[in-house]
Amino acid sequence: MEREKMHRLLRDMMLSRVFEERAAEEYQKGNIVGFLHLYPGEEAVAAGVINAAGPSDYIVSTYREHAHALVRGVPPRAVMAELFGRATGMSGGMGGSMHMFDRERRFMGGYGIVGETYPIAIGIGYAIALRALPESVICFFGDGAVNQGTFHESLNMAALWRLPVLFVCENNHYAIGTDIHRHSAVPEVYKRAAAYNIPAEKIDGMDVLKVYDATRHALDRIRRAGGPQFLEFETYRYRGHSMADPGAYRPPVEVKAYQVIDPLTIGAREIEFRYPTPAELAAVGPDNIARLTEHMISVGHLEEEEVAQIRKEVEAAVEDAVQFSLASPQPTMADAWQHLNSNRRHEQLLQA
Repeated sequence: MEREKMHRLLRDMMLSRVFEERAAEEYQKGNIVGFLHLYPGEEAVAAGVINAAGPSDYIVSTYREHAHALVRGVPPRAVMAELFGRATGMSGGMGGSMHMFDRERRFMGGYGIVGETYPIAIGIGYAIALRALPESVICFFGDGAVNQGTFHESLNMAALWRLPVLFVCENNHYAIGTDIHRHSAVPEVYKRAAAYNIPAEKIDGMDVLKVYDATRHALDRIRRAGGPQFLEFETYRYRGHSMADPGAYRPPVEVKAYQVIDPLTIGAREIEFRYPTPAELAAVGPDNIARLTEHMISVGHLEEEEVAQIRKEVEAAVEDAVQFSLASPQPTMADAWQHLNSNRRHEQLLQA
């Protein structure tokens, strides 16, 4: 893999981690309210998958979508401002954490309903197939969404009509708070795709290079009219399901074990993150970004001095996003009415 691509993967993972931990801090300050589902630990999936996609491909995400938006190229200011509920946010401050949207970048939204991403992706894929366009849809979902009826209905339609959809399962093992072995008769999610004759494989979601390569090959097969593809990335979230969830249902030794292969070793070694702390990460050894960092150094794609420079750039971008959000205005009632009426044609809105 070329040097520039590796640097992009590294920077995207670092930005995602720093951004999310700062979002947690701002939530505790009261600057962010409502639900907040954070991504630390899963950065390799977002970075690897979305960097393998083309600019004409569509992204359909879940309620844990901040990192997906950042990797797709949405400016940190726009993402943070949306979390703050400000008019300068990517959804005008009307969507918040779970409902981000950017038509220009074909980021087709985060969705708060579990399993909602499937039918959205199928609809976009059907439109692409009707027009015979060289585009694909990447449909993100978690392990907690694979028991929804929409999962089976959508996989069946995608296979039947050979739609250009890449199904991406971010399997972090616990859904909201229940281990997958307790809620699924088939805990290896990728095997379910066989029921619909969809090619599927399971990938180490803590290794960004493996994620990138697997996604690139899957998208190549889709573009050769190979129909839908299915990838299960086994990953791990270090935090609870949301800011309201302490994650106490997970054994501490398990969390420690996954921190050993954290995609952000650089964060452990070079950046002082709030969670997990440098001391905690140092106690368990190299993390996931360490794997990428050490590989880049070994093949001559990264110098130690560059690590500090990337760190400064990422921290500066996140700090700028926070200050921009704090200075941005709140959306007005006029903004709300404009959004309400934006898709109306000849309907009449009845008022009491």
